[in-house]
Amino acid sequence: MDEISFGTDGWRATLDTFTDDRVRVVGQAVADYLADEGFTAPVLVGYDARETSPGFAESLAEVVAGNGFDVLLPERDCPTPLVAYAIAERGLSGALMVTASHNPPEYNGVKFIPSDGAPALPDVTDAVAERLAEPDLLPESERGTIERVDVVSPHADHAMDLVGDDLSGLTVVYDAMHGSGRGVTDALLEAAGAEVVRLRCERDADFGGISPEPSAENLGGLAEAMAEHDADLGVANDGDADRIAIATPDRGVLDENLFFAAVYDYLLESDAGPAIRTVSTTFLIDRIAEAHGEEVFETAVGFKWVADGMREHDALMGGEESGGFSVRGHVREKDGVLMGLLAAAATAEEDFDARLDRIEAEHGEIVADKISVACPDSEKARVIDELEDVLPETVAGRDIAKVVTLDGFKLLLEDGSWLLVRPSGTEPKMRVYAEAGSEDAVSSLLEAGRELVEPLV
Repeated sequence: MDEISFGTDGWRATLDTFTDDRVRVVGQAVADYLADEGFTAPVLVGYDARETSPGFAESLAEVVAGNGFDVLLPERDCPTPLVAYAIAERGLSGALMVTASHNPPEYNGVKFIPSDGAPALPDVTDAVAERLAEPDLLPESERGTIERVDVVSPHADHAMDLVGDDLSGLTVVYDAMHGSGRGVTDALLEAAGAEVVRLRCERDADFGGISPEPSAENLGGLAEAMAEHDADLGVANDGDADRIAIATPDRGVLDENLFFAAVYDYLLESDAGPAIRTVSTTFLIDRIAEAHGEEVFETAVGFKWVADGMREHDALMGGEESGGFSVRGHVREKDGVLMGLLAAAATAEEDFDARLDRIEAEHGEIVADKISVACPDSEKARVIDELEDVLPETVAGRDIAKVVTLDGFKLLLEDGSWLLVRPSGTEPKMRVYAEAGSEDAVSSLLEAGRELVEPLV
């Protein structure tokens, strides 16, 4: 079972490794875990728009049903957050989701989502990994049923009730990147009253030959379509629509840190509560929270830690700079579909660019960026250990005020800027992040971070 490795968000691999036999092994492990924990309710098996995903989902369904659980399969490929919501809405034992999210087409993946609909914490994924075994199915008469169900409508109804805004008069360009958000996020925006212009809303299992990651370099057509249609907002989702990116008329594709700041600011107009952010996410959230008498709690990178923080602190909003967000009143799983509706609601209340102009005038401008340094997975722990011994007293001419070791090393500098070095949880790389008040300052910090890390790799 060495080829199956549960990482930050389940198991992902290229299709030469991610085979049907190994997927069935994961299905047996999840069935054994649920049985050992005393769960008896049905299990949902969702899947994304990749060519191989429906077949893998059917194999998982066969194994889980073969262990006595009734199994629900969606009527179509669907976003991960809809699967998470269905767990809570239907009172399920949990779900398996077949997706490689924003990875290239030659990948696939599978993850287990527990009964609360939030990402599985390490004690759960470790317990599943310990049970990896060849399928052991019950006699035909003792197996569970397999049924197709609608997971789109219940999520849409909940999102409309939670956000509750009329988007009439708003024009939104939506880019599905050929993924599972098509016919879901755009339909939700349209149902709320917006005029929706659709881009890449046809299923393409190869995602047009690129990774379905909503980065600025992959979303050039979004800003162009906004200008062509005089749109108020652009929205894009990744392959399984758990992440979001937006574009505004003045700023184009927006830094996710600024998106977080603007939506949290919007939510605080009618509600109260702390925010949860990762170590790699902007301090601008802290400034907005402080102005409203609220707190911010910092977590390690990974939405499972954000979700756990949201539970512990009853947070109004939680998120990370990579585009994953959720809000109070919803399942604690990142949801690019719901956030698309919420971004449109914020825009209907106040032009998104105008809101950001006001935030920056009140709290100062923030520039953030990151780079990667290649590093084999087997060397990451050593690099972090050795980095502790070579940390300098100054970085790019700035004194270090404090070192945070929640996830890697975050160097808080005297002038309010910061530099973070941490191992990637999904790729053979070390990540270097920086935030400061100008692009030049961020560039100098990132270069200083590179010079720290490269000699150790």
